[in-house]
Amino acid sequence: MLKEKNISPDSTLRSSTLRSSTLRSSTLRSSTLCSSPPWSVRYAAHILKQGGIIAYPTEAVFGLGCLADNTAAIKRLLELKQRPAHKGLILLASDLLQIEAYISPLKQTIREKITASWPGPTTWIVPTPSTTSSLIKGQFNTIAIRISAHPMVRALCLQCQSPIISTSANITGKRMSYSPFDVRLHFKDQLDYILYGALGSSDKPTMIKDALTDRIIRC
Repeated sequence: MLKEKNISPDSTLRSSTLRSSTLRSSTLRSSTLCSSPPWSVRYAAHILKQGGIIAYPTEAVFGLGCLADNTAAIKRLLELKQRPAHKGLILLASDLLQIEAYISPLKQTIREKITASWPGPTTWIVPTPSTTSSLIKGQFNTIAIRISAHPMVRALCLQCQSPIISTSANITGKRMSYSPFDVRLHFKDQLDYILYGALGSSDKPTMIKDALTDRIIRC
């Protein structure tokens, strides 16, 4: 674990996060990406670049993440979450260029369909090159990708200049995390940083669809 630990907010902010409703902001403008992200996003990006694991707000729940190209961090994340490696993970990015290397060639019509839904709460399953780590794609020859509509997630990927791993911030099979307090209940002090912020407006995790068949895998 990194020596740099989470910087705790004051007690007022901590108590307010005990209620998940206070984190779901109706004024969150998901289509806007701040040109100058807050210090907390920059610090979270610094932790990720050092090989750390963080929890961060997404469209519906808090996610757990690390950099997509850091094998050691991905292994540690899977161990903390107690998630079987064969299931695979989701990649989040700030733009399509960040995830091009993880996508096998697609028909133009399929690319247009995917990009038309982004940024947004739809995760697409697409074919991936054989060089993609099995820790990310699992037992499949496909990968789950999304350009998030959440401005904090996009700013984080932009600061890292890299896609990040995304999986719900909970122990596998346990209750989802809707606040930093929930995250701490699951992981105590095992994470390197918790990025405080409002959840998006979605009331459930993002839809997952197969890009080739349009089959809905999770709705």
